[in-house]
Amino acid sequence: MLATFVIGLREGLEAALIVGIIAAFLRQRGRADLLGRVWTGVSLAVILCLAAAIGLQFLNAKLPQQQQEELETIVSIAAIGMVSYMVVWMQRHARELRRQLEAAAAGALVSGSAWALVGMAFLAVLREGLETAVFLLATFQASQNALLASLGALLGILTAAGLGFGLYRGAVHIDLGKFFNATSLVLVLVAAGLVMTSLHTAHEAAWLNIAQAPLLDLTWLVRPGSVQAAVLTGMLGLQPRPTQIEAFGWLAYAALAVAFILWPRRRTEGPRVSRSSPAVAA
Repeated sequence: MLATFVIGLREGLEAALIVGIIAAFLRQRGRADLLGRVWTGVSLAVILCLAAAIGLQFLNAKLPQQQQEELETIVSIAAIGMVSYMVVWMQRHARELRRQLEAAAAGALVSGSAWALVGMAFLAVLREGLETAVFLLATFQASQNALLASLGALLGILTAAGLGFGLYRGAVHIDLGKFFNATSLVLVLVAAGLVMTSLHTAHEAAWLNIAQAPLLDLTWLVRPGSVQAAVLTGMLGLQPRPTQIEAFGWLAYAALAVAFILWPRRRTEGPRVSRSSPAVAA
């Protein structure tokens, strides 16, 4: 539940931030007449994301067992790649996200392209929604309690929507750098669990047969059917008897990703976002 809550919160807040900043910018510039188009783009993106999520779940349920393992491996690898890219990108751009978006929105208004703003909101929600669908499907596959996982995701998305509205109204202030650092650490543990899960399902799909000797016996900790097992499996991807390659994959990914997040970096003045390229900024 915690893993899906963080995923829903993190992904939902990214989309809510972008849409909220665009909406607040239009209101400040006296262009509230364009908000209807923005909400239409957001609604269409949400519908497409829901359709994609339902389609993925339906496809997974209809496949034979071995092909389910293959699909689960592919989905987990895709989710790991998305999490890794998202963490790297946010580490570099979280502090300047508002400035970049406002510069892009200003460029769109100057050029008279209202549809560029609609496209920014649409693509932001579509991208985050599709990422969320892939993350949650991969996490549900590793979870032992689909109901709690679904509840966590719903609460995360609703919390993100509330925070996004608060940011839009100016009633909520968040240090984005600290927020994304904290959630990045949680997501890294989730992604490390997906590494272990993908290695496990790859073996079940007969794609991976090296280093399959059991390394640890964690049945005393990950007891099937217990709340503790649901948390550890859903959050960290721990298996009752992880093999050598599963344990190595988990440790290697977690160590490298945590080191990247915590490694001190200098603040440098990077290139400014071009006001003539709002689509790139989005």
